[in-house]
Amino acid sequence: MRVVIAGAGSVGRSIARELLAHGHEVTIIDRQPTAMRVAQVADADWLLADACELPTLTEAKVDECDVVVAATGDDKANLVISLLAKTEFGVPRTVARVNNPKNEWMFDESWGVDVAVSTPRIMTAMVEEAVAIGDLVRIFTFHQSGADILEITLPVGSPFAGVRVGQVVWPTDTVLACIVRGDQPIAPSADDTLEEGDELLFVTGREANEQDLEQLLGSSPTTR
Repeated sequence: MRVVIAGAGSVGRSIARELLAHGHEVTIIDRQPTAMRVAQVADADWLLADACELPTLTEAKVDECDVVVAATGDDKANLVISLLAKTEFGVPRTVARVNNPKNEWMFDESWGVDVAVSTPRIMTAMVEEAVAIGDLVRIFTFHQSGADILEITLPVGSPFAGVRVGQVVWPTDTVLACIVRGDQPIAPSADDTLEEGDELLFVTGREANEQDLEQLLGSSPTTR
C-alpha cells in the first residue's frame, strides 16, 4: 500500500514509522524546513512543500497512492488536503486529523474526509473508559457510515452476570462485537456467558438508540 502523509510532526512521523514497519510505502510532506527530520523516518520519501497546493500533491504522486493522511496541526489545512486528494486525484481513502473537537462536524464526505480522527475525543473516551464502570462510553465514530463503537464494563452485581449472550434481546441496530475478559478478547457466541467485570464492545448503526442500550444494561436483561 502506498500512503502519503501531510504533516511531519510527531503524529505524522509516528504514523509513518508504523506503516513502514508493516511494509507499506510512505511519502511525508511538510512545508516547514524545521519539520524535515529525515533521519527519524529514514525509509520514507520526504517532500518539503505545501500539501495544500495542487503542484505539491502532483509531485508526491498522490494519484498513485491508496491513502492520504492529513495529519497537520491545522484543521483548515487538513480539510483542504482531504478535499483536493479526493476530488482532484481520486484517492480511494482519506484520513484526517481533527485538532479542535469543535470542528468535527466539518470532517465528513462533503470535504472529502472518509475517516476523521479526533485525538482529544479519543483521549477523552479512553479516560472515561478507564474510570467508568457500568457507564456506556462512546469510543469511536465512523463518520462515513455513522456507526459507533460503544463500551461498557459490567459492574459487580450486574443482572447480566450469568446470562448467555444468545438470551439477550439487544436493541435495534446494535451488535455485541466483542467481550474483553481480563486481557483476553472473545468473539461472542450465543452460548458465551457474561461475567462481572467483562468489557462489552458494541457496534451500533444509524438506527440505534443509545438510550435504549443504556436502559437495557442498567436494568434486568430482557431475554429470549
